[in-house]
Amino acid sequence: MNEQPRRLTGRLARHQIVTLTLTRVPAALLARYRALDDLTSTVSDTMDMMGVNGVIPASILRPSISGARMVGQAITLRNALVATTAPGMRHAGASRLADIECHNLAEPGDVLVIQGTDGISSMGAFSAHIGKRQGESGAVVDGAVRDIANTRALPYPIWSSGPSPKTGKFRLESVELNGPVLIAGVHVRAGDLVLADDDGICFVPIERAETILHLAERRAVDERERAASIDLGMSVPDLAAWTTPSAEAG
Repeated sequence: MNEQPRRLTGRLARHQIVTLTLTRVPAALLARYRALDDLTSTVSDTMDMMGVNGVIPASILRPSISGARMVGQAITLRNALVATTAPGMRHAGASRLADIECHNLAEPGDVLVIQGTDGISSMGAFSAHIGKRQGESGAVVDGAVRDIANTRALPYPIWSSGPSPKTGKFRLESVELNGPVLIAGVHVRAGDLVLADDDGICFVPIERAETILHLAERRAVDERERAASIDLGMSVPDLAAWTTPSAEAG
């Protein structure tokens, strides 16, 4: 049976949507990432060993919910400042943002990744409510968001540059969905893995996701053994001499 064409919202022209479907990684791979204890720290160290740039500290993009963690694939959206605001646009109720189309295309577990603007909200409670209903893991916004109390209550975790009540509905416009975005200096593509917790965010290139996971799991085992050795009384000089798995060893 042929799959029915996906019905779109019309918020973006079809040529502004790079792809309607993501290249998918196995669910088991995502589950193994979720099983890592110190999620972003372990993966960040592994990416450092491999020379992969993709880590953003929580001091730059802060989580809205303390203790939240997420692992999923990126649905990307690029927003830009509107050059001129048409007369009456501020009162017309029209929005030029297309985060709702992202929710329309998202699969359960996906993460909405938005390139936005500081001080102007790229999404709020209505958008987060839809994302929660769609089963998304949460969102990363390089820019502002609003209605933080409501998004926390859902709960729908968002990592952003901070809250702002200023709406982006007529100040911003969405220009491309599922194309490349730049998030706090990191290039992210649709389908890349997004890992986030209290320490920050790791964007894992999809083509390197399995290799990075294999080395991160080895590093996690090493960390557990080191912690056990501390509890068993290993001397500080011996602990200092402990070596961790290298990328070459993988």
